[in-house]
Amino acid sequence: LVVRYYQLLKKGFDVLWNTTLPLTKEENRQKHHNLFCMATDLSMLKLFETFLESAPQLLLQVYIVLLGHREASVLKYLSIAFSFLSIAWSLVDYRRCLRRSLPHISEMPSGLPTAVYLLYKLCTITSLILSYSLYLIMSAYTTVVLSVVWVIMLTWTNILQTNFCSCRGLEILYRAVVGVILTFTFFNVKGQDTKIPMSIYYSVFCCINVSSPILLSILMPEFDASTLLVVDLLILGGVFLGLFCLVFYYVLLHPRVKLQEADEVDGPSKENNNMRRMNTFLQP
Repeated sequence: LVVRYYQLLKKGFDVLWNTTLPLTKEENRQKHHNLFCMATDLSMLKLFETFLESAPQLLLQVYIVLLGHREASVLKYLSIAFSFLSIAWSLVDYRRCLRRSLPHISEMPSGLPTAVYLLYKLCTITSLILSYSLYLIMSAYTTVVLSVVWVIMLTWTNILQTNFCSCRGLEILYRAVVGVILTFTFFNVKGQDTKIPMSIYYSVFCCINVSSPILLSILMPEFDASTLLVVDLLILGGVFLGLFCLVFYYVLLHPRVKLQEADEVDGPSKENNNMRRMNTFLQP
């Protein structure tokens, strides 16, 4: 990340201040586009760092707080809330950078579309992590189940045959990281039609979120009822509000392509040179 930040700042400085040679409009556009591509690469690395480090840490933190909820302070709850927001924002930031780096794709508008998309990711990720934490309270073997989920997601990325890295070993590592992200939120791995995969993913997502509080109340009736009620409301509220924002965004606010080409939820069409970069990136 440090190296990528340095490269981006150095390149940006050169583009802004190097006026020794006159550039044509096309050359200037291409230089700025290269900057957006570098920013997208950097944003993806930050996204990887978030889901490899912050998301598992947040899951552990929520689990500990729920077990010792009476000792938790307001500051700790605020810290958890900001952690959820930070994870969701990393997805929004990557999405905005990615769409801006693709010339044939409309940029993600700021304002309401960004806010709705952020709320969709925030609610779905929050409810899923809370559900995982309830399962962890019921049994430590939930970690094994999460590992199985990761293997399933890894298998899916292998079936899709991603082609992002320059060698086989790095590609496997890349797919493994994508599998971790898919454990917490949905991603379109290759810019293909997402209607069926997204429907399946969120059907399972709803089952996990609905079953976790029910099973905890049945298997652990001694668990604090007031705490469970608050968590239940957060989970169910996150499910309904998150899915509502998902539908609302893609029906009314989702930016369409500039050309008659594939969009991340509209499905693939004839591939051209502009589509190659899109097909190597995750589509949040």
